[in-house]
Amino acid sequence: MSKRMKDLEAKVDKNKVYTLEEAIKIVKETSTVKFDASVEAHIRLGIDPKKSDQQIRSTVVMPHGTGKTKKVAAFVGPNNEKDAKDAGADFVYGEDDIKKIKDTGKVEFDIAIATPDMMPKLAVAAKVLGPKGLMPSPKTETVGPNVKKMIDELKKGKSSFKNDDGANIHQVIGKVSFDNAKLKENFESFMEALKKVKPQGSKGTYVKAIYLTSAMGPSVKVEVTA
Repeated sequence: MSKRMKDLEAKVDKNKVYTLEEAIKIVKETSTVKFDASVEAHIRLGIDPKKSDQQIRSTVVMPHGTGKTKKVAAFVGPNNEKDAKDAGADFVYGEDDIKKIKDTGKVEFDIAIATPDMMPKLAVAAKVLGPKGLMPSPKTETVGPNVKKMIDELKKGKSSFKNDDGANIHQVIGKVSFDNAKLKENFESFMEALKKVKPQGSKGTYVKAIYLTSAMGPSVKVEVTA
């Protein structure tokens, strides 16, 4: 561990569970990198990630965005191209573009939406998009007929989240430059969305532990409220 990190770790009492307000304050104070670091929430859940009926996969619209503008690709037919462009899609793709992605393996976007009629055509590029987490899916509300609504929400800070193999969720809730109230509201929106998708098969404590951290900063344990 670097001296910088040791000094920052010393500012966090590892035996203490902080209130959300305290944790946000400490996370911002211990971010000493020269860039506007992301603020991340890491949640340990009481689910069994090996059971398919306990997988967590959903979305949340952050009221204040995440501080990162995502490049959105829209896979649409000719009738929806104008709507996609007007809504602010960074890339509007058709069948020829899908073939190009399949052949080259290159992608220039962070997230993709698609109209239902394009999903069968997108299947040929699934081996490229799937492993990168870029395949549109009804579960993340990135497949649907309302192209404008899907793109609008993504541009405003809609994020998808899912559990990892260790039953943890990792989610960016903003930037260090955000004021404390905005980070608090974003975090609360995320937790509300997470609690809504608690699997019926999950027994016992659902949210076991919460940590906040900035990129390259120490983690701060946050109290779990009902």
